[in-house]
Amino acid sequence: MKGSEFIKRVRKFGKENNKKVRFVKSRGKGSHGTLYYGDKYTFVKDRKKEIGPGLLNRMQRDLNI
Repeated sequence: MKGSEFIKRVRKFGKENNKKVRFVKSRGKGSHGTLYYGDKYTFVKDRKKEIGPGLLNRMQRDLNI
């Protein structure tokens, strides 16, 4: 799964669960950004590259989803 696809899925999940979701490009270094899900957040690496299974699990844990 690519970073952009992860963001899209979290936005959809947030809409279904009435959680505010936003992605801030400027709050990250280089091609990284910060994805907020309610009061939780995680860092998303380059949105055009694949996310490995370990990092994907970590990001989901950060957001409690």
